[in-house]
Amino acid sequence: MEHALITTIAAAFGLALIFGVIAEKMGVQALVGYLMAGIAISPATPGYAGDMGIAAQLSEIGVMLLMFGVGLHFSINDLLSVKKIAVPGAIFQMLIATVLGAFIATFWGWDLWASVVFGLSLSCASTVVLIKALERENITSSMNGRIAIGWLVVEDLVTVLALVLLPVLSNLHRSNASNEVDSSILFLIGKTLLQVGGFIAMMLVIGKRIMPKILWMIAKTGSRELFTLAVITAAIGIAFGAAELFNVSFALGAFFAGVVLRESELSKRAAKDSLPLQDAFSVLFFVSVGMLFQPSVLFENPLAVLTVLSIIVIGKSIAAIALVLLFRYPLNSALTIAASLAQIGEFSFILAGLGLTLGLIPQLAFSLILAGALISIAINPIIFTLINPIRNWLLANSSKARFLDQRKDPLSELPMSTERRLLEGQVIIVGYGAIGKSIVDALKTREIPLVIAEQNRDTVESLRAAGFAAVYGNAAEPAVLIQAHIAEAAILVITANNPVEIKKMVETAKTLNPDVMVLIDSKNANDFAILSSAQLGTVYSSEHLVSQAIVESISVYFRDQDLNSTK
Repeated sequence: MEHALITTIAAAFGLALIFGVIAEKMGVQALVGYLMAGIAISPATPGYAGDMGIAAQLSEIGVMLLMFGVGLHFSINDLLSVKKIAVPGAIFQMLIATVLGAFIATFWGWDLWASVVFGLSLSCASTVVLIKALERENITSSMNGRIAIGWLVVEDLVTVLALVLLPVLSNLHRSNASNEVDSSILFLIGKTLLQVGGFIAMMLVIGKRIMPKILWMIAKTGSRELFTLAVITAAIGIAFGAAELFNVSFALGAFFAGVVLRESELSKRAAKDSLPLQDAFSVLFFVSVGMLFQPSVLFENPLAVLTVLSIIVIGKSIAAIALVLLFRYPLNSALTIAASLAQIGEFSFILAGLGLTLGLIPQLAFSLILAGALISIAINPIIFTLINPIRNWLLANSSKARFLDQRKDPLSELPMSTERRLLEGQVIIVGYGAIGKSIVDALKTREIPLVIAEQNRDTVESLRAAGFAAVYGNAAEPAVLIQAHIAEAAILVITANNPVEIKKMVETAKTLNPDVMVLIDSKNANDFAILSSAQLGTVYSSEHLVSQAIVESISVYFRDQDLNSTK
């Protein structure tokens, strides 16, 4: 067809917009609409059929930009703050889902490799859907939200590793299919891992130093177009170079391009400027996935679709609930995290698409995965609305559930042995980063009583081991400041970097203790202006010697208190 590229893109964008709006109006993710648009222009449905070859190439670009965006937002700090539950939790849940999927696929008569890839595709939840769900419930910054996000980070990393190893698995599959014993398979696996290791090392050692400098150089030109072009060139260029030079996937190359650019101080601008293009090609990716779907699977294999959906929604949820409760978190946390992860999305499509291309899974497997994704994403908001009714029913009918629901993270409360002098007229330090640590060290030298509120569990454990009064959690949640005894505190020092959360902290503090002095460390000029104009407290800019200024203010306060008590 003449102008096949333009026709396919026009049809994809136009229908994606229409179906996306309809999906949002129905209260489900726009992603479902994009997939439906792909189904509408697929060869398997009546009417116009888009060019599958063109769609496949657009999908490749979509995968690269999608993975680039994941890397650009990848936060090792988010993972480290909840690593003790997120790492084993994600691995355990993925293992259970993979085993369940593989068992069912084997029962259907598929070979081992197809079963494993099928099960693995059912195990990884969608980052896009998760973030949207957490934002809708307004729990992104809560303990439950941080655990769910950390959990997804681990799943993403495992999936990236799977994408690297799938081509090797394909070679092993072909060797077995031809009844040949390929003695070079182990060599091939080792070679692949070395190539991946070499690429990652180059990106972390060389790229981490060079790419941020290049971005700065281009940013100094003052041209927004050139900056955006540099970001997109880095994403696609590194992905292509990784494939050509190191024989690794486009997805892995783009992911690490994002990880490296995140190290730049311009990472937020890079994410913002490249977002429209990322969104556009992500839409084309989901449309192209929909074009591969065979709607007939819903009528010809309804039991298989229901089985897949059960693994995604029920099997994964039970595994998540069991592990969260095992780690001594409350029932509400277990139910919220389970609901967050009871769906699959973009990584499942990428895995299944690569498996289909390599001949590891049949077309039926891909259609079942896509059917499971469509339905699980569509019903995910409903699952969230069921959390409270299920919790209330369990509390009304089970004493064990009541016990589990009352349980709290041990680090979210100060120990009963905390000295009383630390809980009256004390300084509360929110955040134990570079600024927070320097303030704590200075106050300790001056023997000024203090309590630390920190979101990293390992840091809280280390602080308690060192003899500090420390409480785990986001101080934007009133319970955290209450545990730090804000009602009796003299001074609240905030070293956070989110103006919205800072405002919540100050509102809670002033409600419970109108006389508390508030000192805020602002991370950038815009936040400084906003916080200062809102008169939330004394605001210090990070461009100055913040820790020294804050310590001096605290010292003056306690010096005056001593003088007044002497008088």
